[in-house]
Amino acid sequence: MKLTLRVWRQQNADADGTMSTYEVDGISPDMSFLEMLDTLNEELILKGEDPVAFDHDCREGICGACSLVINGDAHGPERTTTCQLHMRSFQDGDTIDIEPWRASAFPVIKDLVVDRSAFDRIIQAGGYITAPTGSAPEAHATPVPKPDADFAFEHAECIGCGACVAACPNGSAMLFTSAKVNHLNVLPQGAPERESRVLDMVAQMDEEGFGGCTLTGECATACPKGIPLMSITGMNKEWLRATRRAAKR
Repeated sequence: MKLTLRVWRQQNADADGTMSTYEVDGISPDMSFLEMLDTLNEELILKGEDPVAFDHDCREGICGACSLVINGDAHGPERTTTCQLHMRSFQDGDTIDIEPWRASAFPVIKDLVVDRSAFDRIIQAGGYITAPTGSAPEAHATPVPKPDADFAFEHAECIGCGACVAACPNGSAMLFTSAKVNHLNVLPQGAPERESRVLDMVAQMDEEGFGGCTLTGECATACPKGIPLMSITGMNKEWLRATRRAAKR
């Protein structure tokens, strides 16, 4: 396959960025998208040019590091992570636009790499169990109803890739935050801090500068792990409940 790549190049967060055009040839349809970028970078290095910086880690679809907007879609045309996207999803002769996540809360570090530490701070605001619980209990010591366990597992699948933010026209992090809130709040271990968790995490989300949610649904459509849009509704109920109880104290 021969492809034309239009890649966002930006030296750092303060520099102006621009789309640069590259031609790559000999691309196998069985290559992953990241392997195709590796091929481009090998050619750039051989020419003495600066390779394209892009983020990745596991390349197995479970870490969420491979954050790219491909032809206007978060992670590209398939509902998967960029590292699991293969070049057979494109045609010989295609022009492919490759950009970083676009959100004020995700500043560009270089080229296609963005700083997503805002997600870490949201988790740190209320995503951990701080109550002393002693050593680990037996696996079945605290029964969890199956619907609750299924609900928790569904939300625990969130890998924090940020596709929801990149796809949202408002740059909202509501789907990510709701996945983290709902995952912990439905389990017995999360019950002691149920109210403070949702209040603290939502407050931190707002402080990070993410946009407001208007339920356009683009976040759930782009999510490679299928976190449902109703997750946001669940978090809103938790937040309202916690706010009303805090007002009565």
